[in-house]
Amino acid sequence: MIRFIIPSAVALSCCVVALITMVTNESAANESAAMANAWDDAAVKHHLEAAEYTGVLKHDRLHDLISQGKHLFSARFTLVDGVGRPMATQAIIPTKRKRPPRSEFARTAGLDANACVSCHNQPVAGGAGDFSVNVFVSEGFQLSDFDSTDPQFSNERNTNHLFGAGLVELLAREMTSDLHKIRSSALRTARQKLQEVKLPLTTKGISFGSITAFADGRIDTTDFEGVDDDLIIKPFSQKGVMTSLRQFTVNALNHHHGMQAVERFGARWTGTDDFDEDGINNEMTAGDVSALVAYQATLAVPTVKQVPEDWLRAADRGSVLFDELGCQQCHVRALPLNSLEFNDPGPFDAAGTLRSGEAGTDATYDLSLLNWSATLEQNESGQWMVPLFGDLKRHVIADNQVSRLGNELLSQRFVERNEFMTAELWGIGSTDPYGHRGDITTLSEVIEAHGGEARSARDKYVKLNENARSDINAFLKRMIIESAD
Repeated sequence: MIRFIIPSAVALSCCVVALITMVTNESAANESAAMANAWDDAAVKHHLEAAEYTGVLKHDRLHDLISQGKHLFSARFTLVDGVGRPMATQAIIPTKRKRPPRSEFARTAGLDANACVSCHNQPVAGGAGDFSVNVFVSEGFQLSDFDSTDPQFSNERNTNHLFGAGLVELLAREMTSDLHKIRSSALRTARQKLQEVKLPLTTKGISFGSITAFADGRIDTTDFEGVDDDLIIKPFSQKGVMTSLRQFTVNALNHHHGMQAVERFGARWTGTDDFDEDGINNEMTAGDVSALVAYQATLAVPTVKQVPEDWLRAADRGSVLFDELGCQQCHVRALPLNSLEFNDPGPFDAAGTLRSGEAGTDATYDLSLLNWSATLEQNESGQWMVPLFGDLKRHVIADNQVSRLGNELLSQRFVERNEFMTAELWGIGSTDPYGHRGDITTLSEVIEAHGGEARSARDKYVKLNENARSDINAFLKRMIIESAD
């Protein structure tokens, strides 16, 4: 990375901010951006409005939205764009700082990256990240400013890849709808029969425990498993606490870049167009976020590598062992998906993220129009089988004897410290290192680190001979990420 040292940088920054604050409304800012020269400092040359891309998007319109999202994903945001949040924290709820930070960029509470692709780049844009780009998740400290890497203040996390993310979100939406229907059915039956009703919470073959409903409208959540009490599947982040790509994007823009989305940090919720007080109004429009979502949602699914005959034979043996050990109980090979139609905004986000209908007509695009969709198989019912090797469910992954994967000190969104979302294995051959901190260098190590609910499978793996372990390696390392196209 090349660094330019400019004398009187503070004075220059103040001049730039003073000039930019002369643009006092969003329309003027957008007009200025549209007229920007290619050599100007702004990384965002043109802001999109949500109304520009609504309804069914096909071919050119979808391509244009994805292209803008790809540009924003790789853009190295600058002071002119609004990078930095001098008087706002990294918290997901708009929160003021007590005082400006000593240094705008820091590896702890951010700013910690110039671009999304700074971390999501292995093996290509949209991929995973090395240990060197770990982030520090500290969003729970809404009223605290700190610059410590001490684990009592933040959880250190490695970067996950985003390939196939649109399918993951669609699976989560369908599963959430199923669970909500079961809840409604239990309540309705309990009211009709005037008695307690208990129903299993099962969707797409995955059990999330059971629900008990009472005639007076109460429900008992005691037997819920691996899901929040709202029965919303949250498939993103290693703890399974992000509902959608949109929520993930809005959070990340603020945390990592200080680029604040209007839909959360704008006047609707905060009463100001410049919540972070950096002199730039309306830094990321709803349309900008929609473009970033479209880029991520349409990233190709990971593929299975074509390998020589000896590797293929070893992988076939490893596939059998994978099931015999019981790994498939959580790392489910494929989940059925009813529809490839992706709507943005989605239906289940909380306040602070644009939701379905709030911007008028939602954008809709059919992922089956993309070339990579031809790689998906369909079952006898016509459902697309999504080969993610996961279950979109949280599990206890550590115990007193095998605790390496339960090394965080802070709970996140009330999820227990030893509980994590099942890691999806598609693409795992391209996304080492492993573990929540990215501090585990081999597949063998990370399998041996499994405790808790995975302890039985782990113990069986430990007893395998070297050849059998090698076969499992051969099986897993065929799952790769090849391209962002």
